[in-house]
Amino acid sequence: MSILAPYASHPNESRGRLYAEPASATRTCHQRDRDRIIHSGAFRRLQYKTQVFVNHEGDFFRTRLTHSLEVSQIARSLARCLGLSEHLAETLALAHDLGHTPFGHAGEDALEDVMAPFGGFDHNAQSLRVVVALERRYADFDGLNLTWETLEGVVKHNGPLIGRPDSKPLPRAIAEYGARQDLWLSTYASAEAQIAAVSDDVAYNNHDIDDGLRAGLFTIADLGDVPLVGPIFADVMKTYPDLDNSRIIHEAVRRMIGAMVDDLLEESRRRIGDAAPKCADDIRHLKVPIAAFSERMQENDRALKKFLFEYMYRHYKLNRMTSKARRVVRDLFSLLLSEPECLPTDWRAMAGAPETQQTARLVADYIAGMTDRSALDEHRRLFDLQARTSDISIG
Repeated sequence: MSILAPYASHPNESRGRLYAEPASATRTCHQRDRDRIIHSGAFRRLQYKTQVFVNHEGDFFRTRLTHSLEVSQIARSLARCLGLSEHLAETLALAHDLGHTPFGHAGEDALEDVMAPFGGFDHNAQSLRVVVALERRYADFDGLNLTWETLEGVVKHNGPLIGRPDSKPLPRAIAEYGARQDLWLSTYASAEAQIAAVSDDVAYNNHDIDDGLRAGLFTIADLGDVPLVGPIFADVMKTYPDLDNSRIIHEAVRRMIGAMVDDLLEESRRRIGDAAPKCADDIRHLKVPIAAFSERMQENDRALKKFLFEYMYRHYKLNRMTSKARRVVRDLFSLLLSEPECLPTDWRAMAGAPETQQTARLVADYIAGMTDRSALDEHRRLFDLQARTSDISIG
C-alpha cells in the first residue's frame, strides 16, 4: 500500500457513514464505497446510457460506463502520483455519472426544462439521490450508506456550492440531504474529488475526439488549427507516415492524454507546494482548487471544447438524435405526470396525485434511471397504438 501524503483523505480519519456499520475486516471504508457503487443497479445501467452517441448507434462508441472506467483509470494514476488516496479517487470517478439521464445531455436538458416548475433537475444532485435513496438493496437503510468523503465528493467535486458570489441556487435534492448530514457545501471537496473532476475533463475531451473521428463527424485535417491537438496529430503522421488511420488516432489521443496529465501533475504540485497543506481539511478551506491545469493548458482546453462544440456536439446528425431524445423524455414526463397510474406497480405505489410535486419528483427519478434502450421501449409502449403494453423491458 502506498504511503499517503498528510493532505490526503486517510480512510482511518473518515467522518464515517450516516448509519453506523461495523468496519470491514478486508477493505478500507473507501474501498467498500467503491465496491457498493460497482455492485449497484445504477452503475450497471451506465452500460446502456449515452456518452455522446445513443447506445444503439454503434457498439464501438463510448457509453457512460466505459467513460466512467476511463475516468477512474486517469484519477487513480493522478492520485498515486500526488500521494492521494487512489481508492477514494477511483470511487468518486466511478460514481460521478450515476445520476445522468438517458440520452446524455439532451436527456438532462429535457428533464431540466420539464422539472423547472417542480424544483428543477441537476445530474449531480440526482447522483446524490441515487446513492442516498434510490438504490434500495440493504435491509437497514435506503441508498448505499457511503462515507461522508464520498458523498461530499459526489455533490461538490466541481467546487463549493454555496457562499460564493457566483453560487447558483442549491439543487433541491442537495438542500434536502444537507438538513440530514452537513457536507460542508461552502468549501472545496477533497483533493481526491478534485482529481476525479479534472480526470473527467481529460477523458471526455480526448475520447470525444476519438469517437468523433471514427464516426466521421470531422477529419484529422479539421483538427489542424486546434492548439495541442493539431501539432500532436501532425507529429504522429510525420513520425509514422505509413500508419493506418485507426492507429494514428489512437497514438495521438494517447499522447494528448499524456500531455494533459503531465501538465495537471505539474500545476497541482505547484499549488500544493504554495499552499503547504498539513491535512485534508486544509485543502477544503483553500480559496482555489489544488487540482488544475496550467493557464496555457486551460487555453488549450477551451479551444478544444470550442472545436468539439462546433464540429461534433452541433453536427446535424447529433442534432437530429438529440431532438428525438428530447421529445422522448418530454413525452414520457408529460404523460406519466398527468397519468401516474401508467407507472409500473412499484413506482405507482409511491406516486401522489397527478401534476403534483411528489409525482413530478418520482417521474423524474423514474426517467433518469432509464437507459437509452428502456426509454425508447417505454415511449413505444405508451405512444405507439400498435405496440404491446405488456412487453417486458430490461435495462
